[in-house]
Amino acid sequence: MLSIPHLIIIFLVALVVFGPQKLPELARTLGKLMAEFRKATGDLRSTFDEHMRELELEAQRLDLQKREQELARQQSQQRAQQSNAPPQQSLLPAPGDQIPLTGTGQQTELPLEAPGTSVSAPPETVPRGRVNPHAGPDIAPDSSSDGH
Repeated sequence: MLSIPHLIIIFLVALVVFGPQKLPELARTLGKLMAEFRKATGDLRSTFDEHMRELELEAQRLDLQKREQELARQQSQQRAQQSNAPPQQSLLPAPGDQIPLTGTGQQTELPLEAPGTSVSAPPETVPRGRVNPHAGPDIAPDSSSDGH
């Protein structure tokens, strides 16, 4: 850029060459040209930025389409693997099956019931300990506390 001494020299040369009557008209014309130049560069910059945004959006769309295609391909492979795989056997016996009891001298089998159908005592009927309502407190009165 031009420094202040450079600008002064340019102004003096323009004053000598064009004269004092033409200098204000020349300055107006130069100002208009500069405004048009700034407007043109601003339009060019905004057009360039707009095209760059469009290219970025297009790249993002293509990337998203590739990801969706890859995901669809993986899902189809998983479905194909699941349809070709043998059925998995449950580790739990089915209701109604009989299982052998081990550890006893005889081989006996007990039928299994469906989950949730076994009968057990409700928790409030389970004994927790015997309470004798006629028994007094376990602590005997202290004979030394009566003041004698």
